[in-house]
Amino acid sequence: MTPSSNPASILAQAMAQLPLIAILRGLTPAEAPAMGEALVSSGFAIIEVPLNSPEPLKSIAALTQQFPQTLIGAGTVLNVQQVKEVHAAGGRLVVAPNFNPAVVAQALALNMVVLPGVATPTEAFAALEAGAHGLKLFPAEMITPATVKAMRAVLPKAAALMPVGGITPENMAVYRAAGATGFGLGSALYAPGRSAELVQEKAAAFVRTWQAI
Repeated sequence: MTPSSNPASILAQAMAQLPLIAILRGLTPAEAPAMGEALVSSGFAIIEVPLNSPEPLKSIAALTQQFPQTLIGAGTVLNVQQVKEVHAAGGRLVVAPNFNPAVVAQALALNMVVLPGVATPTEAFAALEAGAHGLKLFPAEMITPATVKAMRAVLPKAAALMPVGGITPENMAVYRAAGATGFGLGSALYAPGRSAELVQEKAAAFVRTWQAI
């Protein structure tokens, strides 16, 4: 995956490797190298540092320098200026909890992968029409597998649907059966203060579960 590659193909390559996004909310720049190593060595190809983490741009810069082949960027991206800052830090991924057309447009202008958050078919169709490369279904606690199945029935077959929020190894199979393409993994994978060793153990459990389903 080179920086000049088409964002859609970059996402497709990463998803083909492992369609799980590691969400490192609360990560510090000092922790970033060890956490990145724990995840990449476990097979993860997509890493997100939410912007409400301590010094997130420093963490993103450190991770992108250490793991240039990994799709790395920011979550909780809410405005155009933040998209520009993530890009300047070396990030190639923009994830948002909501669908903001201006955020999607700016990410596309900078050749970045963009995954806006949606919770309804109306939002999903609007985000795809705006150029989103995939959809973050958020919060997944509110979007049941039955809802995913209903959305999958009407959305384009190629649209990547990624439930985020409360995803654990125990509930992945039912979402996958309903049509989920992959998942965003938050506190069940990483939490502030958790050791890299423990994160690696949890990462391995998620990978095993995904491969089993």
